[in-house]
Order: sequence, then C-alpha cells, then structure tokens
Amino acid sequence: MFNVSAVAADANHGDIPQRLLQRLDDLGVVLAQRGDALALLGLGSVGVDLGRLDDHSDLDFFVVVDDGAKQRYLDSIDWLEELDAVVFSFPNSVDGRKVLFADGLFAEYAVFTLGELRGASYPPGRVVWRRDDAPAGLESGRVPGPSPYDNAEYQLNEALTNLYVGLHRDLRGERLSAMRFIQVHAVDRVLTFLHLTEPGAGRQQDLFVVERGAERRFGPDVLPLAQLVPGYAHNREAALALLAWLEARADVNEVVAAAIRQLALEPSGERD
Repeated sequence: MFNVSAVAADANHGDIPQRLLQRLDDLGVVLAQRGDALALLGLGSVGVDLGRLDDHSDLDFFVVVDDGAKQRYLDSIDWLEELDAVVFSFPNSVDGRKVLFADGLFAEYAVFTLGELRGASYPPGRVVWRRDDAPAGLESGRVPGPSPYDNAEYQLNEALTNLYVGLHRDLRGERLSAMRFIQVHAVDRVLTFLHLTEPGAGRQQDLFVVERGAERRFGPDVLPLAQLVPGYAHNREAALALLAWLEARADVNEVVAAAIRQLALEPSGERD
C-alpha cells in the first residue's frame, strides 16, 4: 500500500517539466540497454509541442520494439520500474498502459513493432532515443487523409441535428444522453466549424481530440462555452444558446431552427 500524501508531496516538488523530460531521457537509456527496443518517441507536450509543457503535463510516448518483443513490454513493467516505483498501472488498450510513478509523474504509453507503427495513425512526435539501425522518419507521424465531411456545411448541419435529437431525448427524460448530444457532440461540431472558418485562430492542438486547447484558440467572445455547456440540468438552455450562436454565423435552415425552438420550449413533466 502506498502513501497518497507522499505521492502528492513528491508531485509538487521540483520543476515538473524538467523532470518529465529527464524521465524520458532516462527511459531512453534503459531501452538502449535492453537490446530489443528500436526507438522511443515523445508525443504531445513532451514531443514536438514542448512550448505547451507545464506542471500539468504528463508523459505520452511510444516504444518501438523488435518483432517478438512487444508482449514482453506489455506483460511486465520492470523496464519502467528501473526509473521509479510504479504505484498504479493498468492496461488501457491492447497496445499500452497508463501508469502513476511514486514521485507523482503520470504516463500513458503504447508499444508497437515497426510494422504496426507504419500502419498506425498518430501525430508527429520527437525522437528521444533510437537504435543505430532504426529507420529514419519514425517521428513524422501519419494522420488520416482529408475527409469529405471536413467542410463547414456538414459541421453546421450535424450540430443542428444533434440539437434536435438531444432535445427529444431530454423530453423523454433521458437527460444524460441529451446532455451528450447537445453539450458534447454538437459542441464538437462547433469547434470543427470554427477550425474551418476561423483560420486566424491557429493550428489545432491535437489532431485527434478536437476540444484540446479550445479556450486558448477561441476566446469567450468567439466561443461562449459557459453558455454552450451549462451542465446536465440545462440542456434546453444550451440548445437555444447554441442555435443562436450558429444563426449568427451561418445560414441555418429555418424549418430545422423552428423545430429546435419548439422542442426547447415544449413543457415536459419529465424534467423535474
């Protein structure tokens, strides 16, 4: 059993960004000594986006290993425990785990063979360590090609239908499902709509997670999240706020807009 307060104290001790980078460098040394690892790639704020690294960052990394070695890295965390004691871990995918070290550093990682990595979609990373015979370009990443749905009209209409379906769920009493349609799915479409129509906002922080860094890219004057995401008990208010936001920025179908407003104002005994 580990001491939670001790972990918390360690987590607040020292310069966390530097400790994170040092932890990755130390992991590279460990991997180099094992003989069955090809490369270590840092991702996100410990990858190519070092400017985002702060006291709230964690370790995201890929370990690339020889054919036949992957299962050893998945079955045992002895290679991680050479860095520091691991006080909590669990497999979060077929390829990796999430771990909490005793000193408070948190990590999420995946292990791939070279063939698996070449077939995977992932954002550009940073080579922390590579074996001499590892091929060049592992850090380049591979993102999905453009989708036929990457256009503002699709995002607008998908958001509207999210509102419509969500309000029906709310009237049925399925308020949690309604909240997800209105305050999650529709808001995701709004974020993509802004990404497509506000090029001056800068690049998307995470190509695979649309909400990351939204507050930094779009201020409250552009994206009033407090109104669009007011919480579980305010689905109808959120739907009306989001509809008004869309109408101020796009040509919204009047029939759909009227239907959404009617649903939002319809009395229901299920709400209380």
